[in-house]
Amino acid sequence: MKYFGGVLIVLLMASFCVRAQQSVSPWLSDSERERFEALRRSGLDALYNIDYDKAQRDFKEIVQLYPNHPGGYQLLAARVWIKTLYESRRLQSSLYNSESFYTNGDDKVDPKIVAEFRNLSREAKRLAEAKLKQDPKNLEALDFLANTEGLKAAFEEAVERRHFAALRDGNDAVNHHREVLKLDPKYIDAQITIGLYEYVVGSLPLPIKVLAGVTGFRGSKKRGLSMLEQVAKEGRWAQDDAKTVLVLLYTREKRFADVLTLTRELSAKYPRNYLLRLETADALVSLAGVKRRDKDLAGAVQAEKEAFATFDELLRDRNAREAAAGALDLIHFKYGEVLLMAGQTDRAAKEFLASTKVEHAEPGLVTMAHLYAARAYDAGGKRDDALAQYKEVLSRPNVYDAHDEAKKGLRQAYKVEQVVRPDGE
Repeated sequence: MKYFGGVLIVLLMASFCVRAQQSVSPWLSDSERERFEALRRSGLDALYNIDYDKAQRDFKEIVQLYPNHPGGYQLLAARVWIKTLYESRRLQSSLYNSESFYTNGDDKVDPKIVAEFRNLSREAKRLAEAKLKQDPKNLEALDFLANTEGLKAAFEEAVERRHFAALRDGNDAVNHHREVLKLDPKYIDAQITIGLYEYVVGSLPLPIKVLAGVTGFRGSKKRGLSMLEQVAKEGRWAQDDAKTVLVLLYTREKRFADVLTLTRELSAKYPRNYLLRLETADALVSLAGVKRRDKDLAGAVQAEKEAFATFDELLRDRNAREAAAGALDLIHFKYGEVLLMAGQTDRAAKEFLASTKVEHAEPGLVTMAHLYAARAYDAGGKRDDALAQYKEVLSRPNVYDAHDEAKKGLRQAYKVEQVVRPDGE
């Protein structure tokens, strides 16, 4: 379940339902369509720039202007989902991608948020289905229905961790988008959902893939990536969604140079989205590791310097810093992680501890920061300092497997070769 869940949370993190729909039906008049698209585009840009209040205003106005159209409800549901992921730090995918993330329930979501999401997605689905009853081949309604089901799958997996419910709704979304492509083979945007599905199923370990095939689930990683790359190049509305998903998939495939191309492009377009810069730094450090294994020491050092510069720029850039004001604890943590991977243990420990001192730092992240500070001290040969940090971890409420890891650290010093990223890379 770890592998299946891990793939899904990465895949569902930045796609499904936040893109526009093709306007091929007279659901709205030309003037209404123009206003609808302007509000949708404004709201989606706000989502990418981590401005959730503006996104909510734009999407609410869509509901007020067009209450019988599913678009506003669906986009409001997407905002709830993405904001929830952001506030729980799951939009930065490497932080808590571990076995315990999928088996423990340490961070249950507020039931009010779940209810809000379900009410909005239910209304979006109802309106799309009502339109399809009137016109079974209405492409726009079918697309909205597929996107709403995909959004439900994303929420069920990444927020509620209802893995099999997510698989069921995700499969429904794929089937409906296949119908969209039958009606309009040129509607490239629909391939983003199908491409994700192909990649997920194609990524399953062989025994699970065989079982999935028996039950009707089949896919190909190669075909999935190809479809997503086509959307990124040729899609009308979903290009940035496809690029964001490809960042995550290329990372899994260790195509770090391709990751850098996309994160830099998206960062330039959405300067307030500091998460894209964190992904850039992650990719640079991973690329440095590859170069180091290939004996390209000069290339490794250069990539690491670029990663450090990315964090320094992020902390100085007023535009990004304003958006990241509530996440400086995460930025310091990630900076420490990068420094630790580069072997700069003292600087790494300093950044991890800086994370714990940020005002209103997220409690779970603080626990993890103390754990990683301990590892940095151990890696640097400062055993007494490491022991103090391990004890600090045990004095705090457990988060995921932090207590078990701290107990291991108390028994035996953490070795340099044991230093790994939270995602296991």
